[in-house]
Amino acid sequence: MSRVSLAASIQHWWHDRVAHDGFFPTARQFIATLWEFARESTPSRRRQRYGDVDYDWDFRVDTTAATVGWRDRLLGHFHSSYQPTEPTLFHEMLESLKQVTPKINLPEFTFIDIGSGKGRALLLASQYPFKRILGIELLPELHRVAKDNISKYKSDSQKCFAIECVLADASAFAPPAEPTVIYLFNPLPESALITLTNRLEDSLRRNPRPVFVIYHNPMLDYVLARSAAFKKILTTHQYSIFASEPPK
Repeated sequence: MSRVSLAASIQHWWHDRVAHDGFFPTARQFIATLWEFARESTPSRRRQRYGDVDYDWDFRVDTTAATVGWRDRLLGHFHSSYQPTEPTLFHEMLESLKQVTPKINLPEFTFIDIGSGKGRALLLASQYPFKRILGIELLPELHRVAKDNISKYKSDSQKCFAIECVLADASAFAPPAEPTVIYLFNPLPESALITLTNRLEDSLRRNPRPVFVIYHNPMLDYVLARSAAFKKILTTHQYSIFASEPPK
């Protein structure tokens, strides 16, 4: 597995921010990003990250943020920082989707986690009867850990066993032409989310079908909200849910 270039990631982040915000605001944000990375590298902040480890103890997997190496943590600041989904909230989001779309038949749907990291959301999704589950992850080390977690995971409540994770750039991902539930835990910067949304729009024009987007920590949900292909059907302070609009 090839490594993601740290220098190229910073360069891309820099050019994207300068084009959007200008030079001096970007320079201030760059310094703030490095300062935050230094702060979170202290022993006390690392101990705090072990607060998400209960799920790992229960299922003998490694999905905690505490064991992510310094390089992938730094890369995360210029892509999207790894943070595992809290199980109770994940189940709340899925139950909310089922409530606002009571006719949804999950065995017809593929679940896709964009920016799947170590794979916790994939494992959580396996407790629902999806047709299949797919994770897309950019960073090779997180992808490797996710594959290991999938192979080791065992749960009496598991209903879907067709789980796969792919090492790929999510903004270049070609959506499958099938009913889909897409999960976003704020995984992309604005430019990449725009690219992904455009790809989804093109795919829906070619193959109209039901597509739902669960957007956790929806800092950029206005990107989806201004898309003619999607309609927001639920919003809370922690997540938004979008549904594909039928073609007119």
